[in-house]
Amino acid sequence: MGAGGHPCQGLYHRRAGTRPKTAVIATHYQIDFSEHYMADYLAERGIGFLGWNTRFRGDEARFILDYALTDIGVGVRWLREVAGVENVILLGNSGGGSLMAAYQSQAVAPSITPLPGMSLVAGVENLPAGDAYISTAAHLGRPDVLTSWMDGSVTDENDPLATDSSLDLFNPGNGPAYSAEFVERYRAAQVARNHRITGWVKAEFERITAAGYHDRPFSVFRTWADPRMVDPTLEPTNRKANLCYAGVPERANRSVFGIASACTLRTWLSLWSLEDSQTRAVAHLPNITVPSLVVNGLQDTGVFPSDAEAIRGLIGAQDKEFHELEADHYFLTPGARDELADLTAAWIEKRFGVSS
Repeated sequence: MGAGGHPCQGLYHRRAGTRPKTAVIATHYQIDFSEHYMADYLAERGIGFLGWNTRFRGDEARFILDYALTDIGVGVRWLREVAGVENVILLGNSGGGSLMAAYQSQAVAPSITPLPGMSLVAGVENLPAGDAYISTAAHLGRPDVLTSWMDGSVTDENDPLATDSSLDLFNPGNGPAYSAEFVERYRAAQVARNHRITGWVKAEFERITAAGYHDRPFSVFRTWADPRMVDPTLEPTNRKANLCYAGVPERANRSVFGIASACTLRTWLSLWSLEDSQTRAVAHLPNITVPSLVVNGLQDTGVFPSDAEAIRGLIGAQDKEFHELEADHYFLTPGARDELADLTAAWIEKRFGVSS
């Protein structure tokens, strides 16, 4: 890449003086995973760890799925051809869960189609498959998590203040606790909002391409408003009440730090649209037939047991395990990272060994 570019890159973690035969590769849609919090924990246990970034590290606003998958393939090939790894474990952490599921699915049963007006990038139909899949604190896909978190009371995408008070999560008259009737209406409104944005994106894409333009940026606001973040009686766990990854939901929801806050038309269709995005794990997990491990934290304020259960149920492998740990999303709970590392290392050793 030229100066200012975003090449795929990463850091390989291993115990000094060793050459691991089994290694993990972890990648996210845009978060820098080169120094992932589990890297040293697994390296200390004899497992190589490639914290890998696609060209969209820090640049999710321009994310295109097939380009990201080819970049992950570069990392997998490097592990095998340069690092000498025999067994490559795909680690899908947080948002990376659905991304790595899409990668494995595309490697074994290619199905990705290009965006309108584009061709698939070279190499995306010839990706090297992983030998196992691990899902930790993972979402079901970018469209799914965005829709679950987005504010269903928004009535005008061009006005951050436009609100249907009868659907306002932060209107004390609605709760918490929220009634089943309110939650049902709210969830339907969230889905409708995602579809409305998709409808506008497609119409706008047709309009600007007719004028000779390729794409355009836009913003999505108010995306920290999942009822479960506010009301702990909904899908109860050991999580703290009225908390999300960005702090108190009502305040976070009014900030500029939400997911999908910066998009282009093509990226919305590739990454966030319920109707069009190919990042939804539901389409890819059945194609994962290699040994699989699913781990979820019972104090997570953004991934909930139903998410982890759905992932376990959808994975096509016969050899799959499911575990719940007393941990938050980042496994910062005292001792949780060691516990996760011990669990993961034992699971890998049973199937592949970890000899260096």
